[in-house]
Amino acid sequence: MHLGHAYSALLAYDMAIERGGEFLLRIEDIDKTRARPEWEQQIYSDLDWLGLRWPEPVMRQSDRLDEYARAIETAELAEYLYPCTCSRADIREAISAPQEGVPQFGPDGQIYPGICRPSHGSSTKRNWGQHDTLRLNIAAIETAPPRHGAEAQLMTFKETGRGPKGETGDITFALEQIIREVGDIVLRRKDMGTSYHLSVVLDDAAQGITHVIRGQDLFEATKIHVLLQRLLGLPTPVYHHHKLIRDDAGKRLAKRDDARAISKYRDEGYTPDDIRRMVGLPI
Repeated sequence: MHLGHAYSALLAYDMAIERGGEFLLRIEDIDKTRARPEWEQQIYSDLDWLGLRWPEPVMRQSDRLDEYARAIETAELAEYLYPCTCSRADIREAISAPQEGVPQFGPDGQIYPGICRPSHGSSTKRNWGQHDTLRLNIAAIETAPPRHGAEAQLMTFKETGRGPKGETGDITFALEQIIREVGDIVLRRKDMGTSYHLSVVLDDAAQGITHVIRGQDLFEATKIHVLLQRLLGLPTPVYHHHKLIRDDAGKRLAKRDDARAISKYRDEGYTPDDIRRMVGLPI
């Protein structure tokens, strides 16, 4: 954990306690290339040192792969999924001559240009293999006849923090905006059996999450999460996107930024109150 992680966790903890709620810890370990037992233990140790407490047992995404697989097979999602064999290089090549004024990057990096997207309306239901990467055909959702309100053209979520452009209050957006600014998000990666977007939506509902506190870098991802909630008939939490902790050059901290690791501050004799002061939180 670095200072940015500490700020987000402390802010979420403070907001939960102030409102008589609970701070929940979840281990999001579906990406086995980035999950290590020793790193997980360091998270527990750092949060405990910061004075945070949470209910046990902790939810682990690696224990819920069957739940994610079942969601993929539901009629609400399967109709709009299609297999994708594109590599990152394929996507880069396809958009090597970007159109002026058209967004190029979304929540998952470069916006997918639709290379594998079916040319007809809805995707062919379950037309994929067990280990295929699956994308959500947003355009097919937009043109589908409404059934349960999931395909409504306008969607809204409540923002109690601020997005990167100062967005706050009731945030309303259209499916067309997702198509243009987010693209066909991956809902199942071949090496994971799920994706961040699908997993967090299902986990939030399973844990009864009422308020999500996270960084402004995830503001655009919230739109796809709200869409998934609508498709699956799940409640939409209140969202609070907070500022990002940045280095002296103004660059946001990354997981590889060991110079600001909480464990190093601990070793150097800093206290939890010092960390709070450094990230601008009250003692």
